[in-house]
Amino acid sequence: MIRALVLILLLPLSAQAGTLAAARTLPAGTVISATDLRAIDSARAGLSDPSQAIGLQTRITIYEGRPIQANLLQAPRLVSRNQLVRLSFLRGPLRIEAEGRVLGDGAAGDLVRVMNLDSRSTITARVMPDGSLLAGR
Repeated sequence: MIRALVLILLLPLSAQAGTLAAARTLPAGTVISATDLRAIDSARAGLSDPSQAIGLQTRITIYEGRPIQANLLQAPRLVSRNQLVRLSFLRGPLRIEAEGRVLGDGAAGDLVRVMNLDSRSTITARVMPDGSLLAGR
């Protein structure tokens, strides 16, 4: 009797209703929208709230029907390696602007290495939400 009761209590936990899955194959780098998601019943762990996935970018390809897990997603990359960007340096009232080449990918708030194209020196700058880079703070 006790075994049957334990089995009945554990049974509902074996399948998660409403797990989010890919509605189509999502290549690496895809920014997820509501049309890319569908709810499925799955024994595999995954996100259940669409707001946890919408607006994020896939790290790897997620195939159609596969549950979407948080570790497969990242903040959208605003700058990519070798991209030319506007680089601003701020220190008090001083503001210097230059053109730079990003040496790695970065999302808003990330610190990335940038080469100043005029001086050829490498500095660290923060990626701003508009995709510009800010150094000196």
